[in-house]
Amino acid sequence: MSTTITTSPLADTKSLVYKLNTGDSRSEDQDSNGLFVLPSSNYLLSNLTIIRDRTTTSSDLSRAFQRVATQIIAKTCDFLPVDEFEGITPTSSSFTGVRQTAKVCGVSILRAGASFEEPLRQAYSGPLSFGKILIQRDEETCLPALLYSKFPSNLAEQAVLILEPILATGGSICTAVDLILEQGVPEDRIIVANLITSRKAIQVVFDKYQKLRIVTAAIDEKLNAKCQLEPGVGDFGDRFYGTT
Repeated sequence: MSTTITTSPLADTKSLVYKLNTGDSRSEDQDSNGLFVLPSSNYLLSNLTIIRDRTTTSSDLSRAFQRVATQIIAKTCDFLPVDEFEGITPTSSSFTGVRQTAKVCGVSILRAGASFEEPLRQAYSGPLSFGKILIQRDEETCLPALLYSKFPSNLAEQAVLILEPILATGGSICTAVDLILEQGVPEDRIIVANLITSRKAIQVVFDKYQKLRIVTAAIDEKLNAKCQLEPGVGDFGDRFYGTT
């Protein structure tokens, strides 16, 4: 027997205290926007160190990313509604639990965003589909250009997790959000799963959208002249797929 729990964590996160994995791993911040930064820990920071280090091989980076992505996706799933479940254990005892039953679509911003797809498949046991968006950023102007998109026909009925490891200027993620909104998805049913974001991207996104959520592992303070994060990770897609 199942009963829908109508109160979703999407409704109110303003009371949460967020720890920032920036240069000072001890720093804390309370954010009135929809930003959630994973709490600092030696486990998390050690894996971020592997990801950032320029001597890390593609295979080692991939393994470290999977460990961090598992935490990011787990927290992202906490913002999805669940159904209450009444069951019986092998000892014939009754218990009350919850089940993931909401329809979810993971939308990858190619190609780096596809790195989140397997962690999402492993984490979410409810109805799950995937969409794709290809956005190319001009290396001189840093402006995004939409090249391709493909979504399930019933996207408007689903919660959408945008999968994008790096948020630098915020231009690409805003292009993706606008496209998803055009499909009829309410803003408060959009969550961004992200590895590292810049301060600028946070400001750009939340100046434009007040109801979506971002779950990230770290915040970088600067962008260089090429609109790359500093300290950053370089080109995440090239490093993850071994095409550097």
